[in-house]
Amino acid sequence: MKKIELVAPGGSLEKIEYAYHYGADAVYIGLPDFSLRARINEFTDKKLEKAVKQARSLGKKIYFTLNIYAHERHLPKIKKHLKFIAKIKPDAVIVSDPGILNMIKKLAPKIKIHLSTQANTTNSEALKFWQKQGVKRIILAREVTLDEIKKIKKACPKVELEYFVHGAMCMSLSGRCLLSKWIRSRSANLGDCIQPCRWPYKINQKSKIKNQKFGIPQSGRDNLYIDDSKIMTIEEDEKGIYILNSKDLCLIEYLDKLKKSGVDSFKIEGRTKSAYYVAQTTKAYRQVVNEIEAGKSGNEIKKIAKKYKIELEKLTNRGYTTGFLLGKDRWENNLDCSHKSNEWQFVGEIISQHELNRARPVKFSDSVGEPSPVGFNGVKIHNALKEKEKIEIITPSEVLSDKVMEIKKMDGEKVKSAHGGSKNIYTVRLSRIYPEKSILRKKGKAKSRIYSF
Repeated sequence: MKKIELVAPGGSLEKIEYAYHYGADAVYIGLPDFSLRARINEFTDKKLEKAVKQARSLGKKIYFTLNIYAHERHLPKIKKHLKFIAKIKPDAVIVSDPGILNMIKKLAPKIKIHLSTQANTTNSEALKFWQKQGVKRIILAREVTLDEIKKIKKACPKVELEYFVHGAMCMSLSGRCLLSKWIRSRSANLGDCIQPCRWPYKINQKSKIKNQKFGIPQSGRDNLYIDDSKIMTIEEDEKGIYILNSKDLCLIEYLDKLKKSGVDSFKIEGRTKSAYYVAQTTKAYRQVVNEIEAGKSGNEIKKIAKKYKIELEKLTNRGYTTGFLLGKDRWENNLDCSHKSNEWQFVGEIISQHELNRARPVKFSDSVGEPSPVGFNGVKIHNALKEKEKIEIITPSEVLSDKVMEIKKMDGEKVKSAHGGSKNIYTVRLSRIYPEKSILRKKGKAKSRIYSF
C-alpha cells in the first residue's frame, strides 16, 4: 500500500530542519521573487542548494515553488532560475502559470511538475488537461469537497492528488485576491499580499449608501443588503469588524476520509510561521498519519486526532474550520478579532551542543532526556522565560512538564529571566537534558491578537 506523504512548509533552513525532525516527508520552499512568499523569505540560490543537499542526506523530498502568475518582466529571471533548478534537481517544481510550465519542459525536462492550488483545479476534466501537459501531481483547490475528490480520483486514478489540510485560508477563490493590489499596489498573485482580509473595518457614517437596492441602516447593529436580500449582519464595536477574516483550516479529524477518497499527499500551510508552528503542526499530523498507516480502527484514529486537535488549539489561530471539505457553500470567518485568544506562548528552542559551544563551552550530562542534576540546556529564547516558571517541553514523540531552576547568560552570570533578542542564547537548568530541537512553551494570560498595518 502506498504511504501517505506529509508535506510541511519550509520558510527557512532552520524551519526545514524542524519540519523533517518532527515527521515531514517533504517540504516546499522557493525564492521570494517566484514563490508567492515575497516577504519574510530569505532564500537564495545558495540556500536552496543547501536545502536540497539536506533533504538528500535525510532521505526526504523537497519541492520548489515557482507558482506566481508571471508578467513579461519575470521571464528572463525565471529562465535563469530554471537552469539552476535543472542543475540541483529538487524532487519537483510547483507551478500555476502555463507559460512557466512550458519553460520547465524546455529548460528542466527531467524535473517533475506539480500544479499549485493557485491554479484552482476543481474538476476531473481540468485535471485531465493538466495531465496532458505533463503534470504529475495536482494540488487541488481548497474549494473542492470530499465527494468531489472521490470522483476526481476515480476519473484520473494515475495522477497524484495533494490537498491542504491545515493553515490560513484566503477569503478569495484559491488566493486569487485583488484587495492587496487595489489598496497598496502589492499583488497577492506575485507573493506580496498585505492581508487586508485580516484588518478590522468600520462603517463610515458619512458615506453610507441609501437606496432601495443597497442600504445600511443607521444603527450599531447593521444589516448589509444586496437586491433586497440580507447577506450579513454587521456588529461594529470600538475595534471595528473583521468582515473578511477567514478562520484557519484544520482537517486533522478527517485525514482517514481524505486518504480513502484518493488523496496521496497532505499539505500544511505556513511558510511565514515560526519554528514552533512548523514543529507542532507537523508532529500533530504525523501522529495521526502514523495511526492510519498502522491500520488502526476508526475509533482509535478519531481518539488520537482529537488529542492532537487540542494541541493545535495551543497555537495562535483564527479559529478552526473544515473549509469546503464537507460541502459547505461558504467559508467561515472570525468577525471578532484577527486571531483567537491563546494561553500558550512559544518560549524557546533547545539548540545543539555544537551551536552552544560556539558561544561558550559548557559541560553537558552524557544522558539525553534522563533526570540529571547537571540539567543545563542551551536555549535560544524567543519570548521571556523566568526562573521558577513552569513550562512544557515538546519533542517529536511527547510533551513533558518541567520547571526552570536556574538561568545563566553565556558568560556564566546568573539571571532571574531570559529574553529574546540579538543575544538570545542562555543556559537553562531544568530537571534533565532535552534533545536538540525540543520546543519550550509556557502558559500565560490569554490574548486576542489585533494587528495594525
